[in-house]
Amino acid sequence: MLFQNACGLDLSKDQENVPVSIHGDFNQADYPAFQYSPGNVQGPGCDVDPGELTLPGCSCLSQSCSAEGCCCLKTRGRAYDAAGLLLDGRHLTDGACCAPPVFECNALCACAEACANRPVGGGLRLRLEVFPTGKRGWGVRAPGRPIRRGEFVCEYAGEVIGREEAGRRQRSQGPGDNNYIIAVREHAGRGSVTETFVDPARVGNVGRFLNHSCRPNLAMVPVRVHSALPRLALFARRDIGADEELTFDYAGGGGRAGDASRGSRAFIEASRTDGLQRKACYCGAQNCSGFLPLDTSVLANSDGALC
Repeated sequence: MLFQNACGLDLSKDQENVPVSIHGDFNQADYPAFQYSPGNVQGPGCDVDPGELTLPGCSCLSQSCSAEGCCCLKTRGRAYDAAGLLLDGRHLTDGACCAPPVFECNALCACAEACANRPVGGGLRLRLEVFPTGKRGWGVRAPGRPIRRGEFVCEYAGEVIGREEAGRRQRSQGPGDNNYIIAVREHAGRGSVTETFVDPARVGNVGRFLNHSCRPNLAMVPVRVHSALPRLALFARRDIGADEELTFDYAGGGGRAGDASRGSRAFIEASRTDGLQRKACYCGAQNCSGFLPLDTSVLANSDGALC
């Protein structure tokens, strides 16, 4: 059942800072059954609790941390400007393969919750709306609110699962089933790869309703807040108009080009595909490939052969 507050139907059941609304006439039978969670939860094959605090905090007693006195910014680098916008433009372009990792202040930090180094850790701030798009199913937008380039929009949150579980879930799907699993691979030097698998099919947040586009307006960036386990944060790649549908590239955009020998700089591969058969893409972009991304790497054995 959905939660209704003074603002109407709230998809998040009052678990977010702001309600997540549903546009138009709502039919419960058309709505996918899942448990709403504003953040990641531990799933099968994951030996790390996403909510566990493992990274140290700073002792700053200011409203917002400065690079001169904050140990978080000194040791991990500054990722955001004074307004909390993502500072390194490489994360928002096809040059994301060269972008440095992003760390934020966390619950162990003494700085204020309004610190500019806490946009993802602070949770959802934009009022988002889920709406029907026709052929592409449900979509997401920010009604009446333009979004600035580099602004945090929402997480792609769900169950964090292991590789074997991700493969098992993909193999169990039928041709008409939607696959929500995102596989993010971060490369930080030759042979050093960190994999994170997030599946919001059963437990997830508003991010599960975001559609694919071959020319997306959002970029997925792994952000570390409380622990070394990244949160899959979505930021505006460009200025986005009010009521414009929010989309990201299920294939990770330019981050798939991959040169795993870039020293300590990480590059990111992200992939999600709807089913194990090629499905038509209806994003409408001029550069549309005609099909949704298809990645079968999760189904591969260690020797690269498909299971």
